[in-house]
Amino acid sequence: QVQLVESGGGLVQAGGSLRLSCAASGSIGSINAMGWYRQAPGKQRELVAASTSGGGINYADSVKGRFTISRDNAKNTVYLQMNSLKSEDTAVYYCNVADGRGWYWGQGTQVTVSS
Repeated sequence: QVQLVESGGGLVQAGGSLRLSCAASGSIGSINAMGWYRQAPGKQRELVAASTSGGGINYADSVKGRFTISRDNAKNTVYLQMNSLKSEDTAVYYCNVADGRGWYWGQGTQVTVSS
């Protein structure tokens, strides 16, 4: 069984910063990709940022220049540094990890940006 433990969410004022972390443990295989998604109330879950094992990185247009994804492969951990936060960044953020056998999701962490 694979476990993803997220941390780092919270309440922040607009213009502030937060750093999310997600650590994968358990029977995780060789990780192909790690990323972050978010879901705001009444909206579909959307990709925020993703990092592949080949070094590719993708960002949603809405977060480019403000968010940075990074990973520590030795720790099976992915991070999301979020700067210049806006009220529209308010959502539940989910970690996603893919190995050769499947996709796994974290439990979600709430990020609330007050204007």
